[in-house]
Amino acid sequence: MQPIISAQTPKPRPANLAERIYRQLKQDIFEFRLLPGDRFSEGEVAERVQASRTPVRQALYRLEREGYLEVYFRSGWRVRAFDFAYFEELYDVRIVLECAALARLEQLDLKQQPLIEEITRTWRLEPSHRLRDAHEVSALDERFHCALVEAAGNGEMTRMHREITEKIRIIRRLDFTQTARIYATYDEHAQILDAVLACQTAKAQRLLTRHIELSKQEVRKITLHRLHIARP
Repeated sequence: MQPIISAQTPKPRPANLAERIYRQLKQDIFEFRLLPGDRFSEGEVAERVQASRTPVRQALYRLEREGYLEVYFRSGWRVRAFDFAYFEELYDVRIVLECAALARLEQLDLKQQPLIEEITRTWRLEPSHRLRDAHEVSALDERFHCALVEAAGNGEMTRMHREITEKIRIIRRLDFTQTARIYATYDEHAQILDAVLACQTAKAQRLLTRHIELSKQEVRKITLHRLHIARP
């Protein structure tokens, strides 16, 4: 017998259910619960999320359009392998956008910029007060770079930067699987902020470029073995 659904617990609408499944699968990919190369079927996903295949299929095709999955009509779905050349190109675009944002910041009164104040409180800390959790530091690192661009006040630049940030999030998190990279990120962010607050734009741009290039070098070192290590 099917369970009775009361008025207090309405059945999720198909669109909402597909959205929930989409977000759950995307988070599984970002958190490396689903690794590049992993295969699965629609039925396996439907069973795990306790939903019919229709919203599952909608979610899967949406992830395929965004480049996270590949579909094989006779053998199910696979998490797309990393295209490192593509990710490196996105990192290069990040450098262009963030350096342009730093140039715009020079024209503003940074004392009236709450976003700059926010990231300054987060990153200019004594070593004893710094976070060590890779997941938390990764989220804060993303916030640091987004805040620099947002503070520059160009909405279209901010939108483009957010889209790139979303695309590289899966690979950026691996940059913080080593403690040394967490410590280095604090030091590098503090140096960038010192230059920004001193209105030394050229220096800030050099430091920012080097900071992102170092992160990009870590991307080049990533292997499936390290991805397995990074899985929670």
